[in-house]
Amino acid sequence: MEITRDFINEKMSRCTICPRRCGTDRQSGRKGFCGVPSQLYAARAALHFWEEPCISGRNGSGTVFFSGCNLRCVYCQNREVAAAHAGMPITLDRLIEIFFELEAQNANNINLVTPTPYFPQIAFAAAEAKKQGLKIPFVCNCGGYEDPETLRLLDGLIDIYLTDFKYMDQAPAMRYSSAGDYSFWAKRALKEMVRQCPEPVFGPEAGNTSGKIMKKGVIVRHLLLPGQVKNAERIVSYVYNTYGDSVFLSLMSQYTPFADTEEKYPEIGRKITKRSYERLVNFALGLGVKNAYIQEGGTAKESFIPRFDGQGVQKCGTIPVEN
Repeated sequence: MEITRDFINEKMSRCTICPRRCGTDRQSGRKGFCGVPSQLYAARAALHFWEEPCISGRNGSGTVFFSGCNLRCVYCQNREVAAAHAGMPITLDRLIEIFFELEAQNANNINLVTPTPYFPQIAFAAAEAKKQGLKIPFVCNCGGYEDPETLRLLDGLIDIYLTDFKYMDQAPAMRYSSAGDYSFWAKRALKEMVRQCPEPVFGPEAGNTSGKIMKKGVIVRHLLLPGQVKNAERIVSYVYNTYGDSVFLSLMSQYTPFADTEEKYPEIGRKITKRSYERLVNFALGLGVKNAYIQEGGTAKESFIPRFDGQGVQKCGTIPVEN
């Protein structure tokens, strides 16, 4: 279907675009559960080099960090942006310009981070950018707590789904992300993502004859939490037994607790152990998983978090206006 500005206004006037279905009139300026109104807010638009190798490559991923989130993950490394404490308002037209500016920087793709609160707006902007000649793929980098009906708005526009699958079990989903029904929606969302992008496609990276980057496909990320190996194994089993190697797995060991985590959530107030992560990796290999990214060494000590200082978001001297 064609996404129009009128369609966006209608969807935002009683928001049901994510599983929360909070019904907030975001079009009038009210904030939904996600913490943002219908106005687009972004905290950074720049090349990013810390995604999976097939996404970042050598040139970098053209990443747009959107403000707001429909989850409440207590361990979120981007909490400043997720809670909408960082970000600048931009118009739809400015978002389209940003896409082309990132492409001009030789980005491998347009990487839309935490896009869920703005899926209708993003569908409009992506369709318009493609009409205007944008050539690089669009990556939907989301938390996995998505409504498949909304995802269908992105059919033919998103080339790569880079999605989290955080929980199979209800208790940690509720405790750590305020989403007890997470696995119900994550399974259905993943099914729709795979329907749209059923097989991985790779191609050469511009200016790098030895590099291959993903052009189309689905990558499922799982960040291992302390004490949650069994939950992680259930997720790996589900994804692999349902989709085989058509879906790539990315098993992440970089969990780093905040200073206040130990007091409020003592069971996850530490980094994961090397033994726990190796158990998960060995479990995946034992199932027969071939297409997976794993992290080695002290990734929890490294910084994957850029500065959310508005880089690349606004043109110098411009004032964004409401659409």
